[in-house]
Amino acid sequence: MLKVRRGARYLALVAASVLAVSACGSSGPAGGGGSGEVRVWSLQDGVNAAERQAVAAYNKAGDGKVRMETFLNDPYKQKLQVAMGSPNAPDVFMNWGGGNLKQYVDAKQVHDLTPEFNADPAWRDRFLPVVLKTAQIGGRYYGVPERGMQPIVLFYNKDVFTTAGQQPPKTWDDLLRLVDTFKGRRITPFALAGSQAWTELMWLEYLLDRIGGPAPFQAIAERRPGAWRDPAVLRALTMIRELVDRGAFGTNYASVDYDVGGASTIFAQGKAAMHLMGSWEYATQLQQNPDFVKKNRMGWAAFPSVPDGRGDPKNVVGNPSNFMSVSAASPRKQDAVRFLKETLTSDTYIRGMVGVGEVPPVKGVEPQLRGGPAPDYTTFIYGLVSQAPEFTQSWDQALPPNVAEAMLTNLSKLFLKEQSPQQFADAMDKVR
Repeated sequence: MLKVRRGARYLALVAASVLAVSACGSSGPAGGGGSGEVRVWSLQDGVNAAERQAVAAYNKAGDGKVRMETFLNDPYKQKLQVAMGSPNAPDVFMNWGGGNLKQYVDAKQVHDLTPEFNADPAWRDRFLPVVLKTAQIGGRYYGVPERGMQPIVLFYNKDVFTTAGQQPPKTWDDLLRLVDTFKGRRITPFALAGSQAWTELMWLEYLLDRIGGPAPFQAIAERRPGAWRDPAVLRALTMIRELVDRGAFGTNYASVDYDVGGASTIFAQGKAAMHLMGSWEYATQLQQNPDFVKKNRMGWAAFPSVPDGRGDPKNVVGNPSNFMSVSAASPRKQDAVRFLKETLTSDTYIRGMVGVGEVPPVKGVEPQLRGGPAPDYTTFIYGLVSQAPEFTQSWDQALPPNVAEAMLTNLSKLFLKEQSPQQFADAMDKVR
């Protein structure tokens, strides 16, 4: 899925340029309960240096004993599903919020943090509300933001724009005009890794939000009958089909991928003018095409507004954050909550996160960002999210796996002109 794959890649790429911090804890399988220590499960990736530094500081302060264990992405998801509800469940576990977290909440396997937030509102209010709400299910809080924010961003090639005498689009009419302009110059308007449907999903996510605001997708997420046939959904799908027909993505986008740098390289080489992609694109370009970033040839902007749209142009879509939650079966809930409270907004943890290129969803971190890697970019990301009234989670994480899989399959058909907007909506409305 989009969030899982791209997020881990982003962290690893940025962290590769940062000095490693001495590790504590284990990356092996978990043992049983035992000594009263709080067992924390997380992903094995570039953020572990910051996590382990924070764990070491917490243990050194004598506030308790914490052992962090890390796992690769797919094995982690499988291991967590097996462990939750068993005696081997971790005390604290990382998750992706939204639908991923909801499955455990529905099974009554997650501790409700709402009383702790209500008892200490200053702790709750340290986080950006637009991000924290991704861990809010049924009006209750079940997780704390633990990693950086990854909104979808409209990247543009400054060299290509300067040569054409153009500026990044602010409105949908601007975007359509730029499509025609760059086509006339024999430059693909938008790089698109069309062999992977999650890259195409970004267009549907943003367009639906700009057209109808967050309500239409909320209806989809709640599985309301007819939600996929909402006029706002059909308009968004129609606009996508118009982009395809207009040549916005060129003619061979279906054979372009992202994992081996196809779309990113086309963009960096000036063969495409723009690229709608997650914020990890910065780190991808830094690794694959370093001069493109270091020589200030890559720009970034918010997704444009849509005429007559109900959605606020400041809304963003993408990956709000990853979260830490406490297992309902943990015999050490108070210790686990204390660890989260004293760690995730601590100066030590924030410094560590910024040091590996993360943009923490914590209020007041701008000074640390300005002193960290890529300050112009990270402060842009922070401003984009902190000013957003809504941050819609990537649909392939927010929806149940079977619905997400069907959605991506049908979306690919739409981009390939094998399915009309109405056929897409009808097909998705039948998925249960």
